Amino acid sequence: MKRDAASHYHARMMRVIDHIDAHLEDDLSVDVLSGVAAFSKFHFQRQFSATFEIGIHRYVQLARLKRASYRLAYREDQPILAIALDSGYEGPEAFARAFRQRFDQSPSGFRSDPDWGPWHAAFEPLNQARSSIMTQSFTDDQVRIIDFPATPVAVMEHRGDPTRIGDTLRRFIAWRKASGVSPRTCATFNVFHSGPDEGEDYRMDLCAATDRAVEPNRDQVIQGLIPAGRCAVLRQIGSGDDLAASATFLYREWLPRSGCELRDFPFFAQRVSFMPDVPEHEAVTDLYLPIR
Repeated sequence: MKRDAASHYHARMMRVIDHIDAHLEDDLSVDVLSGVAAFSKFHFQRQFSATFEIGIHRYVQLARLKRASYRLAYREDQPILAIALDSGYEGPEAFARAFRQRFDQSPSGFRSDPDWGPWHAAFEPLNQARSSIMTQSFTDDQVRIIDFPATPVAVMEHRGDPTRIGDTLRRFIAWRKASGVSPRTCATFNVFHSGPDEGEDYRMDLCAATDRAVEPNRDQVIQGLIPAGRCAVLRQIGSGDDLAASATFLYREWLPRSGCELRDFPFFAQRVSFMPDVPEHEAVTDLYLPIR
């Protein structure tokens, strides 16, 4: 009974997190958010802080600045003024002050040359808050076995510090725009040749499905292929920043119970939808484990 009560309590808190993600440009005052959770506004701030170990106002600011920073870094066609207004600020000056306070860069400076070290550090409290009661659990019946078709892809390799993937992603997005290989029509994949704990030896391929021949280019995008074969597929809903829990489930729990053997191709993922195009809690990532 106590466990059911705790689950219900946490579910009400999760409604707040999902509401924040989906309404970053709207009124996210204590009155509104306490109503979403159906908690008294006189206690809600303390309840939120006790649950997530971060104040509600700071959480909202970080969530807004995270989406704003994605738009600055990866959506260069969006004006800074529009990003500021969508982030709940009255104008670019207030937005710039808040942005510089958190990342030690102006919005325009971050757009032209992001400094990822302070960026990652600034969001650590947000990541810890989300992971505190948002741990995903998976079951074997969520895993599908499919025959994956041979898929030609354009490939840009990232090698080195995984915290610098943002720089590689920016170059890949620019190449896709210039080449007309849009995410709307050409599926986005990541192929993981190593784990993120490999440090400077880390290697991941950013891929866009396309039948077009990849012309020689200065961005070192090359033609590649994700080969046909059986795959175990697990769908993750929510932030795609961390796939560790999903991957661990597939390797440590599902695979030994399945009796399957692995094929000689790396673990890979399809980014079905992703932030900032959708709210973070609505992002969809399909993880593929190649099997015989």
